[in-house]
Amino acid sequence: MAWRRVRRVVLLLVTAVSLYIVAPSLLAVFNAFPQLGDVQPVWFVVVVILESASFVSLWVLLRIALRTRSWFDIASSQLASNAASRILPGGGASGTVVQAAVLIASGYPPARVGAALGATGLLTTGMLLALPLLAVPALATGTQLAPQLELGLIVSLIVAVLLVALGFAVLKWDRIVTAVAQAIGFLAAALLRRSDAKTIAARIVVERDQVAAAFSGHWLFALASAASNRMFDYAALVAALIAVGADVRPTLVLVAYVGAVALGLVPITPGGLGFVETGLTSLLVLGGVPTDTALAGTLLYRLASYWLPIPLGAIAWAGWRARPAERRTQPTPT
Repeated sequence: MAWRRVRRVVLLLVTAVSLYIVAPSLLAVFNAFPQLGDVQPVWFVVVVILESASFVSLWVLLRIALRTRSWFDIASSQLASNAASRILPGGGASGTVVQAAVLIASGYPPARVGAALGATGLLTTGMLLALPLLAVPALATGTQLAPQLELGLIVSLIVAVLLVALGFAVLKWDRIVTAVAQAIGFLAAALLRRSDAKTIAARIVVERDQVAAAFSGHWLFALASAASNRMFDYAALVAALIAVGADVRPTLVLVAYVGAVALGLVPITPGGLGFVETGLTSLLVLGGVPTDTALAGTLLYRLASYWLPIPLGAIAWAGWRARPAERRTQPTPT
């Protein structure tokens, strides 16, 4: 018990120090609020709709993994989890605990919940890791995928299709996942030195098998949902940049997006608060976006992806708690 208290205190101190360090960059983003007054109202709606579509795609993925028809349990647990990950130390880990607790209290077997959340996390993270594989070659060769940033929304659809194809190949053909696992294992062992290449490769194959088992019979639908979750989120960032008048290549925005999401996965501050804003703004500026425009675009995107889901999560939690107990203990299987 004493160790847990010490751990919590240390975690809170690390979070506080981290927020202090990134506070200037975070305040710079919020200082861009007046610029949002020049944004046409329709763009606020577009950004929120795209971000909402990203959330719904994740709900679809969770329904497949849990083999359930219930939308209420899935949506409530994910929204509450998402809000918790943005206000509690530990970020995603804290959110996962909240989501698992809600689903188990709703009547889902703990083993199924653990497997579903684990497989879903692996699949969505895999989609994130695959994005640079598609964006970096275009950047390296100078390929202009779209002459105008508006066409970045079309790029998101194309990338989503490529992600589904790549994911299907990894899930379907053992030779491909074995080759990929061996390559990753070799690189990881070379960089980390203490790790064994064969052990890492074997672990990757086991995780692939876990994902394949969780989504057995629904691979394409699951892959499409996972890809949509990421690409609708990316499209929301593209729309936010369009709204503030940015003019930048979609591939550069994609790389900036991947970097920002990766920073959000680091559990130093809840939801990567401060680090995401700093990283995203910096990457956009490096990509040629004026600083003021990058700050305004980042602010609009984070309002929809980070801040708005917090009160929605609180409402979802309250709605779930208010639901009669007998209705929260009988999930309907597919």
